[in-house]
Amino acid sequence: MATLDKLHPGQKAEVIAIAGDPGIVQRLYEFGLMEGETVELLAFAPLGDPIEIRFANTRLSLRKHEAAGIEVRLL
Repeated sequence: MATLDKLHPGQKAEVIAIAGDPGIVQRLYEFGLMEGETVELLAFAPLGDPIEIRFANTRLSLRKHEAAGIEVRLL
């Protein structure tokens, strides 16, 4: 399975599973990022970390190690 940190800008994917630190997972759920949600990778920061994603009407920046815990399926 691919993870969110492996996408390229402009690619869309469906979230399959979210793993990692329980506090981070809980925060992502509170933002509305859940299994089945479609996400788009918008951009990487100039040094590659963090990354910016969009889902629903939300833009969110995540560290690469946080994004590595999000399994996705490319659309």
